[in-house]
Amino acid sequence: MKTLVIEPGLAERHYWRDLWRYRELFYVLAWRDISVRYKQTIIGLAWALIRPFLTMIVFSVIFGQIAKLPTEGTAPYSLMVFAGLLPWQFFSTALSESSNSLIGNANLISKVYFPRLIVPTAAVVVSFVDFLISFVILIGLMIYYQFLPGWQILTLPLFVIMAFLASLGPGLYITALNVKYRDFRYIIPFIVQIGLYVSPVGFSSLVVPEQWRLLYSLNPVVGVIDGFRWAVLGGQTPIDWNAFMISWGVIVFFLCLGIRQFRKMEKSFADLI
Repeated sequence: MKTLVIEPGLAERHYWRDLWRYRELFYVLAWRDISVRYKQTIIGLAWALIRPFLTMIVFSVIFGQIAKLPTEGTAPYSLMVFAGLLPWQFFSTALSESSNSLIGNANLISKVYFPRLIVPTAAVVVSFVDFLISFVILIGLMIYYQFLPGWQILTLPLFVIMAFLASLGPGLYITALNVKYRDFRYIIPFIVQIGLYVSPVGFSSLVVPEQWRLLYSLNPVVGVIDGFRWAVLGGQTPIDWNAFMISWGVIVFFLCLGIRQFRKMEKSFADLI
């Protein structure tokens, strides 16, 4: 016969252990969101391919053909753009989904106890599925342009993890505030829209003047995109390691800030939501 012990602060001390105990709920939430996203849609999985492909064409025409911005190394401009677009799309989608994840699961949060950190993390994983689907286009472009990546492609998972953490930190912070202040849901589309043009998606970081490089590096996505391109384009993209480390520092800062804010407000989620 098992004995149930009710002790103040017990759940708090076992919080991180509970994340592992409730891993099946994590799988269920992630799979549910994936099913909902692609089930009963006209385009279905094709949308994850069409959206980045059309964006790549627009950026290639505007920045490559009209603005005549340079590519990196011998890589075709379209390939360089798409190598930057993939991590940006992962970041922006994950940030948007995780920021609204608690509101979207209000019924579950108000009725059942589990570590709430599971919800926004599962939302980021769902965005990773979109990333994997879009990665098919990158492989197709490499075959079309007969572009063979170097050994640097083996480091690609590192930059995917970097993009994961870059989106999770701000996502945790904003989704926690979004429960109490619903106006925050209007901030994310604005951040994503502005961020697309201040991040090196349609252009190379090489075109940024040296006097603006420090300020430019405070954007955590810069290190993600530059590293991703370096891995995909076989090292033809020079990495500014000082800027890269600054990006990592900003990512870690926002991740710690996001977790701290989330844990601080977590006890009030069920009442506020």
